[in-house]
Amino acid sequence: MTAEPIAEPTPEPADERSGTRWPVPPPEGYTVDDLFTLPDLPPHTELIDGSLVFVSPQRRFHNKMMELLVNGLRPTLPGSLSIEREMTVVLDRRNGPEPDVSIVRSEAVTDFTQTRFQARDVLLAVEVVSPDSEARDHNTKPAKYAAAGIPHFWLVEMTEPNQHPVIKTYEIDPVNKTYALTGIHHDRLKLDVPYTIDIDITLDALKKL
Repeated sequence: MTAEPIAEPTPEPADERSGTRWPVPPPEGYTVDDLFTLPDLPPHTELIDGSLVFVSPQRRFHNKMMELLVNGLRPTLPGSLSIEREMTVVLDRRNGPEPDVSIVRSEAVTDFTQTRFQARDVLLAVEVVSPDSEARDHNTKPAKYAAAGIPHFWLVEMTEPNQHPVIKTYEIDPVNKTYALTGIHHDRLKLDVPYTIDIDITLDALKKL
């Protein structure tokens, strides 16, 4: 009886400029388990439709806007909820995006070694748009967040030419699993859901950080 030959692993392609070897995806794409077990992935790598998405260096607006939102969300936060920043949310086995800011149920928080949350535990996902992520933040991610049943979604953008922040808020239609626009906020973000929120989002507030 002749033994079947053992297939050699597919070599990883090298980046000729840096010599870096990137992982070759399996034919069916990566899974969330791969996202947390593949070695040497860059920080904040996301999984979208089985493909790894590497995050480019962010603008200062991106980081300061996240800081402004986290600081603004905290004063009225109920004890039943927790604010999380840049944590993976598992939507299904082939999708593990990383919202810039999330509001999750406190009961889903375990300890400081935690690396992910399940979509069912997320009440709000926030994306601050960057030049490299514009299509994903406007189209791909909100569609997937809604399909996974996350009740609220915010999209944060920098307007030109004055670099003023604007926040669009959305709420899910539980029947169709799509988001409906509930407001466009330029100077003050004042809401009753997912809890009472009142945040100064003027350019002056952003510059003070």
